[in-house]
Amino acid sequence: MALIMKYIDSMHHYMDKYGDPRTKDWPLMSSPFPTLALCLGYVYLVKVLGPRLMENRKPFQLRNTLILYNFVQVVFSAWLFYEIGISGWLTGHYNFRCQPVDYSNHPKTLRMVHACWWYYFSKFTEFFDTFFFVMRKKTSQVSTLHVIHHGCMPMSVWFGVKFTPGGHSTFFGLLNTFVHIVMYTYYLFTALGPQFQKYLWWKKYLTSLQMIQFVAIMVHAFQLLFIDCNYPKAFVWWIGMHAVMFFFLFNEFYQSTYKANKLRKAAAAEARRLAAEEAKLQNGSAASSNGSAITANGHHGKNGSVHHHSNGSATSNGTSLLSNGVGNGNKAADYYVRGDLPAEIEITQRQPSSRNQVQ
Repeated sequence: MALIMKYIDSMHHYMDKYGDPRTKDWPLMSSPFPTLALCLGYVYLVKVLGPRLMENRKPFQLRNTLILYNFVQVVFSAWLFYEIGISGWLTGHYNFRCQPVDYSNHPKTLRMVHACWWYYFSKFTEFFDTFFFVMRKKTSQVSTLHVIHHGCMPMSVWFGVKFTPGGHSTFFGLLNTFVHIVMYTYYLFTALGPQFQKYLWWKKYLTSLQMIQFVAIMVHAFQLLFIDCNYPKAFVWWIGMHAVMFFFLFNEFYQSTYKANKLRKAAAAEARRLAAEEAKLQNGSAASSNGSAITANGHHGKNGSVHHHSNGSATSNGTSLLSNGVGNGNKAADYYVRGDLPAEIEITQRQPSSRNQVQ
């Protein structure tokens, strides 16, 4: 235990020495453990406790809550995008190839620092995405990708706000807030009701947009490995490897979701085709039976002859009446009409005997 406490004290000393003094006393910034505890609590709540509490309960609808929540997230994401952009990236103040961290107290610099903290805070508000899924019993939405993505982000961003608030890595926040504007707009329209579904044709492109985001972040971060830039290489790897991990996770999700949907649609189409062919065959068989039915309405005369009538008229492949000997005429006729009888037997059966003639 003493060894653990010594390690924690050393870590706090390191953070006090190298952490940004401007954010030292801001909420949740003095130590990583509160953020870590919130992330672990989130995972436990959405994967264990939440489903257990909802197991014997009906799902909540939350329609109005979802509309309000998604609207607020759209506005919040738009504000963050504006703040990060206006503080550097969209004004020409920041260099896309290399942007060192400015540790001064210049008003524009402090504006970016504040934007970084609010971006960190937004990662906690996104926990409610999963909370609402659990409350609505949308368990399929609480995927491994979803939980890893939301559970890791606050911890990941915390280190940026603690040591490098501003500079090159904030490009991640710029792209991410833009994607979230689009994403929460989609969720908002979904929550408004089915009458808006026709406007959501672009749903499948959302995951593609997220993957493009991660590729752009990878390229933007890893370029610093090949050029001279006064930016910590540790954070280059930190941001870049996060982008790599999320790219492959989102790609796996994309492949499994949309390819599975295509396979299901193909299977359904094949099932419909087979059902149609079967119905066609059944209808054809019924029509053939109706058109060539041979009804055994004949009667046995004293001379043993058998008369077959088919309501005055019956034909099957040019033949209407068959006679086969006493007691076997109906069976042979049935085989002949259905076409099941082997050819050689059929010929034999067709040969009239001296005792039984076709009437």
